[in-house]
Amino acid sequence: MKRIILSAVLMAFIGTTEAQNITIAKQGHFTVGGVTIQREGGYDNRKFVGWAEQEETGQSYRADHAFVDFQIPADAHRLPLVYVHGYGGSGVCWQMTPDGRDGFATLMLRRGWSSYVMDLPGRGRAGRTSATTAVKPVADEMFWFDIWRLGIWPNYNDGVQFPKDSVSLSQFFREMTPDLSDHRQDVPALGALADRIGDHVLVTHSAGGFPGWIAAMQNPEVKAVVAYEPGGFVFPEGEVPERIDGLTGGVAGTPVPMEQFARLTQIPIILYFGDYIPETPSENLGDENWRVRLQMARKFVETVNRHGGNATLVELPKIGIYGNTHFLMQDLNNDVLADHLSEWLYQVDKTM
Repeated sequence: MKRIILSAVLMAFIGTTEAQNITIAKQGHFTVGGVTIQREGGYDNRKFVGWAEQEETGQSYRADHAFVDFQIPADAHRLPLVYVHGYGGSGVCWQMTPDGRDGFATLMLRRGWSSYVMDLPGRGRAGRTSATTAVKPVADEMFWFDIWRLGIWPNYNDGVQFPKDSVSLSQFFREMTPDLSDHRQDVPALGALADRIGDHVLVTHSAGGFPGWIAAMQNPEVKAVVAYEPGGFVFPEGEVPERIDGLTGGVAGTPVPMEQFARLTQIPIILYFGDYIPETPSENLGDENWRVRLQMARKFVETVNRHGGNATLVELPKIGIYGNTHFLMQDLNNDVLADHLSEWLYQVDKTM
């Protein structure tokens, strides 16, 4: 197999540099899942309506697939990592940082972990969708600045692990992409990827956390789950906690049959939450949105472990890692988080 040698400079967040090489044994991209819509009738290639409008009779339309970038380093660990993005973004959130440092997937490649980075159906490079949607230019960046806990606009949080220069902030917001999906194809796409690549670890972020739980319950190829600030949670039927109300609508657990939930008790699970999340109600939207989700995450972990599972909740400030936003994997200390995850994965790999 032809090997491609990629040389890069790893910039440590303390400002020192150390030349490192990554040997990539195989890389590429592909699509998984999706549907093909076929219009009735016979196609007439003599008709021209326009470049954006077509006479659809007899024509086909492929949609609702996911797009996957993959890289496999030489001497890779046994289990590859499948990266799932959250709302408003694409897989690029795992591949870059706003100020040009290594993205999280690259940091994990340096530690020997293969990467499969997904653009879920209707997002990023998987934009062909069967859903009927309208895309409007909604001015919302100050809202997301607050919700994602960079600070309270226009002020950054004290000690925040996010680059504060205007160029980086612009790059960060330009990662966002329209959401053209009805979200019905997210779990099927994760299942199609599982069928293709076999055993793997799911690494999810934010709104990608909920389809991650469903995919883990449905696909035995999922051998562990890493969830960065997941937005939703499942619980066994009859054991769903009371809804936790908050300014952004609160959070409620989703009931699933116990025989499905039991699958989550059979695999290692780790959840990470960052800083600036209060314990008591707040008048700030970002505080409130993640206060209720962290509280539900604690209930989720307790439920998994009560049923014999192996779930760990890491609240970073409680272990001396401060300043992380909702986009932990892009923060200035993402190398520290990569070290923590890699060590956990080593232990997981030893037990399988």
